Amino acid sequence: MTRFNFFIQQKCGFRKAPRKVEPRRSDTGTSGEAYKRSALIPPVEETVFYPSPYPIRTLVKPLFFTVGFTGCAFGSAAIWQYESLKSRVQSYFDGIKADWLDSIRPQKEGDFRKEINKWWNNLSDGQRTVTGIIAANVFVFCLWRVPSLQRTMVRYFTSNPASKVLCSPMLLSTFSHFSLFHMAANMYVLWSFSSSIVNILGQEQFMAVYLSAGVISTFVSYVCKVATGRYGPSLGASGAIMTVLAAVCTKIPDGRLAIIFLPMFTFTAGNALKAIIAMDTAGMILGWKFFDHAAHLGGALFGIWYITYGHELIWKNREPLVKIWHEMRTNGPKKGGGSK
Repeated sequence: MTRFNFFIQQKCGFRKAPRKVEPRRSDTGTSGEAYKRSALIPPVEETVFYPSPYPIRTLVKPLFFTVGFTGCAFGSAAIWQYESLKSRVQSYFDGIKADWLDSIRPQKEGDFRKEINKWWNNLSDGQRTVTGIIAANVFVFCLWRVPSLQRTMVRYFTSNPASKVLCSPMLLSTFSHFSLFHMAANMYVLWSFSSSIVNILGQEQFMAVYLSAGVISTFVSYVCKVATGRYGPSLGASGAIMTVLAAVCTKIPDGRLAIIFLPMFTFTAGNALKAIIAMDTAGMILGWKFFDHAAHLGGALFGIWYITYGHELIWKNREPLVKIWHEMRTNGPKKGGGSK
C-alpha cells in the first residue's frame, strides 16, 4: 500500500507539517535493536543507510549487474584462453632463447632476482594464479588502515542493500577485509585449494568462476537482507572461496581434508561440504551475525551447480564467441579504398 503525506488543515488555522522520513541507521530490522557489529567488519555504527520504501526494487539493478558481470567474466575468460593458446608456441621459443642466454651469461651468486624467479617457477599453476588475488586483498587491507579513506572504503568496499551504491561493492567487497585474521584465514584456504581448482578448471575458467562467485554470493546476501530486514555491511572473499571449496569437494568428494590446527583429525571433502552447508543454512535461518551466512551458502551452492551443470552449460558453449573473436583477429579491418 502506497503511503501519502497530506497537509491537513487544522481547526486553529495552521497546517500540520508532513512527518519527515529519517534515514535509517544499520540495525537488525523489525526488532529495533542496535546493529551488533562483528569483529570482522569495520566500525560503521555512525554510517547512515537509506533502505528503500520498496525493498524489492533495490534488487533489480544488482540482479542485472550480476547477470551482466558473469557473462562478461566468462566471455573475457574464453578470449583470454584463446590468446594464451595462440601465444604458447611463441612463448616456448622465447623460453628456449632465455635459457640459452642464461647459459652463456655469467651467474651471480646470491642474486635476489634469481631467487625470486626460482621460487616463482617452483609454484604450481594454481598458486601462481591466486598470487595476484592475494596481493589485491593485501593492498585493500592496507587501504583500510588509512583514516582519510574510511568513508570511501565503507561506501565502495562493503556491500549493503541499504547503501546508495549497490553494484560496484558487489565485486570490490570480495577483495576487502578489515580484520587481519579474516584475511589470513580466507587467503590460506584459497592458497590451499588453488592447485586443485586450477587443475580442474584451468586458469582462465577459474578466474571467471571466482570473480562471478564473488558477485553472485553478494547478490544472495542482498536477497537475504532485504527479505529479513537485517541490513548491515558485509565484506570479504568468503563467498567466492566457498565456491572454490564447494567445487573441489563436489569434484573430489573422497578427498581427505584436515583442519590446520588439528591435522590428526581427517574427514572426507564430501562430509566437510555437507557440514559447512548445514552450518550456514542454520546461521542464515537463525540470524547469526558473526558471518554473512547467506553469502557463504550462495557461494557454496554456485560452486556445486557449476561443477555439476554450469561447466557444460557455459564453458563448453563458448565456441561461437571464440569463433567471432578469431575472425576479428584474423581478418581485422579491411584495407583498400572501397567501391568507386
